Amino acid sequence: MGRLILNADDFGLTAGVNRAIIELHRAGVLTSTSLMARAASTGEAIELALATPALGVGCHVVLVDGAPVLRAQDLPTLVDLRTGRFQPSLGAFLKLLLTGRIRSTEIEDETAAQINLLHENGLRLTHIDTHKHAHMFPAVLGPVLRAARAAGIRAVRNPFEPAWSRSATHDAPWIRRAEMKLLRLLEPAFRRIVAEEGFTTTDGAIGMLATGTLDSTTVSSLLRSMPVGTWELVTHPGYCDSDLAQAHTRLLASREIEREALNAMEQFPSIERISFRDL
Repeated sequence: MGRLILNADDFGLTAGVNRAIIELHRAGVLTSTSLMARAASTGEAIELALATPALGVGCHVVLVDGAPVLRAQDLPTLVDLRTGRFQPSLGAFLKLLLTGRIRSTEIEDETAAQINLLHENGLRLTHIDTHKHAHMFPAVLGPVLRAARAAGIRAVRNPFEPAWSRSATHDAPWIRRAEMKLLRLLEPAFRRIVAEEGFTTTDGAIGMLATGTLDSTTVSSLLRSMPVGTWELVTHPGYCDSDLAQAHTRLLASREIEREALNAMEQFPSIERISFRDL
């Protein structure tokens, strides 16, 4: 069997998300999580992480749909100065990025600030990844990795889903399937930049296509199909409460479904569960 990192994104988003992540780790399911440096429940998440040293914790760098750590006026191309926040959607962010209107230095500086905030609170981060998987785009990946390397981080999420995993995901909407296939064109550049910057990563991420539809049937299908290699199962568990409803996330009821679905791991005791610190 292969090796598997079981990672939960959005640690710090709400108290209900934090609760689900810690419960799943203590139940022996999750091995890793990615923490937002400036979210509604980041402070609580930091305290929980410090009290749970076996849980690998990475920085979930937010460059879209959130608030910066640095002052908005120091990030004039990355932040909407009218609101003091990042662009509200990945589409709006990419419109600026792909037309050269976002300075790479601002991405690097803000990434460094988010990492430093977590380091200053006593965390030793195992890896780096990004909200909305923005680092799959080369113009984001380079500055993010430079900031992470300067902070001593050397592992990064590979956000590209392999063909075997996409085939094992049966109920994904066709439009998301088409998007994932198109984004795979970015993978060669990702692998080249990761190697040039001296980072380590997995063979791919699974569960990406199933984001929003990841139930126990899909989890079981993915794990039964998993070949030899090192993979990351990307999940978004949580409790659907009033705080989550106000968090401007499209993943609401699905977080409850994912939380329950991860119990399917009990059926696969032979899979070696690792975190990014084991890469």
